[in-house]
Amino acid sequence: MLAAWYERNGPAAEVLQVGERPDAEPGPHEVRVRLHAAAVNPSDVKARGGSRKVIPPYVIPGSDGAGIIDRVGPWVDPGRVGQRVWVYNAQWGRPFGASSQQVCLPEALAVPLPPALDFVQGACLGIPCMTAHRCLFADGPVDGLTVMVTGGAGVVGHYAIQLAKWAGARVVATVSSEAKAAHARAAGADAVVDYRKGDVVAEVRAAVGGIDRVVEVDLGSNLPVTSELLKPYGVVAAYASTGKPVPELPYGAWLWKNPTLRQVFVYTMPDYAKEEAIADIASWVAAGDAQFAIAGRYPLAQAVEAHQVVERGGKIGQVIIDLP
Repeated sequence: MLAAWYERNGPAAEVLQVGERPDAEPGPHEVRVRLHAAAVNPSDVKARGGSRKVIPPYVIPGSDGAGIIDRVGPWVDPGRVGQRVWVYNAQWGRPFGASSQQVCLPEALAVPLPPALDFVQGACLGIPCMTAHRCLFADGPVDGLTVMVTGGAGVVGHYAIQLAKWAGARVVATVSSEAKAAHARAAGADAVVDYRKGDVVAEVRAAVGGIDRVVEVDLGSNLPVTSELLKPYGVVAAYASTGKPVPELPYGAWLWKNPTLRQVFVYTMPDYAKEEAIADIASWVAAGDAQFAIAGRYPLAQAVEAHQVVERGGKIGQVIIDLP
């Protein structure tokens, strides 16, 4: 099979190779998926860069993808052969992920692909959608609540806006440019604030008052603003804190509000949470309003370029590798 892989951590141009690798063979309780598309997530480029060490003998990167099951291992229903699926967590705890023509993984990680979606859209459903879902719903329904999505034009933020609106919330998003503001509005945000231009606290209060839930892209950097806007018993669900990796919690300002601070990491979240996310994502897609933004599509031979685009940041939408 054709695949992209690396044998050591480092810059994409120095360590990422593309070529022939042995065919994948499913083990017990596993399926083999003939992938048609794979997403490149920030966690994939961070892992290649060194956030996760190489699992010998080499790593095929990529958590998310979509394709067709073409083989099953022992104790898997043979009827799954031929099923269109989207996959997630493909490379978590295993060396071989989704940037390849074939991937073998536990059958629970190969989810039936909604008929309305193509393989490129299916490759978008994994880590970003499931992260957005967990941030929004881990602490109960959001119907009638006000949700703030920081980084509303990011990939997770884009899906968080859509899922929150689908579930009946009012949504305010923060962004960093006019183009990103337009992207967040198109996803359904009721109000959008450019944090580089104005007073976020004042503008959010004027638009929606206080905030019940926050889907947080940079916990440490945004805590001062969040502390001002969060209502009593509110929830901040954070999936990153890149700008300030060691957050300083303004404990006194939080104490009287009895808030919840939740960290979200899809790779290790409970199985029941994954099942809830999968079910709700299917319902959201079935409603017919799901939007998928594709920042770029690259053939497998250009896997290095795909990783570099994600690593540079600033893109709007997801980066996809098309598998031959």
